[in-house]
Amino acid sequence: MGAAELHAHLKGGAATVCRCWAVTRRDGTVFGFTDHDRDLTFEGRLFRAETGLTSSALQQTTGLSVDNAETVGALSHVSVTEADLLAGRFDGAEVLAWLVNWADVSERLLQFRGTLGEITHSGGRFRAELRGLTEALNQPQGRVYQRSCQAVLGDRACGFDLSAEEFATERAVETVVGRQSFSFEGLHSFPDRWFEQGRLVVMTGEAAGAMGVIKSDRRRGEVRTVELWEALGPQITVGDRVRLEAGCDRMAETCRLKFNNLRNFRGFPHLSGEDWLSAYPAATGTHDGGSLWR
Repeated sequence: MGAAELHAHLKGGAATVCRCWAVTRRDGTVFGFTDHDRDLTFEGRLFRAETGLTSSALQQTTGLSVDNAETVGALSHVSVTEADLLAGRFDGAEVLAWLVNWADVSERLLQFRGTLGEITHSGGRFRAELRGLTEALNQPQGRVYQRSCQAVLGDRACGFDLSAEEFATERAVETVVGRQSFSFEGLHSFPDRWFEQGRLVVMTGEAAGAMGVIKSDRRRGEVRTVELWEALGPQITVGDRVRLEAGCDRMAETCRLKFNNLRNFRGFPHLSGEDWLSAYPAATGTHDGGSLWR
């Protein structure tokens, strides 16, 4: 809408143009930014000037190369906060970018549609990579022949329902150590190491929505301690509620015994090992395609 008028305006020589961005997070929250010195409004969106957002030149091609650019802005309590970035709430957010005549916003051209890529922040500012729609073509396709399952527990390929109380639970955090280790009491119904390689999802508090992969799950007496592989960015405080989900090592035996879901197993458990070429006939031993040096 207004592309022809904008083109005519640019040919006039005295252009009054700026850039506007609309960012839609995966939780549905929408933000509007502009590098103009006044707020602008169109398509029912408010584009704020106070964010101090700027952008590098947009690189676009007519082929299948990935369109890309970069934006730099100031952290602000009304737009992008450090807590939101640490929680990953802007990861993969949808981005629309326009070139707009700020004197008449009906004259505009949609220049970019894509997602936010890598985001870094320091010194009260953030820097975000913009990735075009062709970025999806860089993702691996198809299946890999390997013994372990390629699905993620609970996704469409796995088909397992994690809502059952024997596989997931919500609890209030009782002890926090360095945003990476958390302790709980009263989780006696779950065997030791039940949640290892599972997920910890924060449900309430400043870090709501943050998620970490569980490295260790140990039960000692009345206390259960869960440690993550990486510390969560946002601060988690005592009393915040988290959801613990059962872990899966993606082996066929675990799929069968722990989850009774072998029919949806997405691996090849009987695939020969890498050293099968060096195997030789023998009267003893187990010949199942596994390692010769067990």
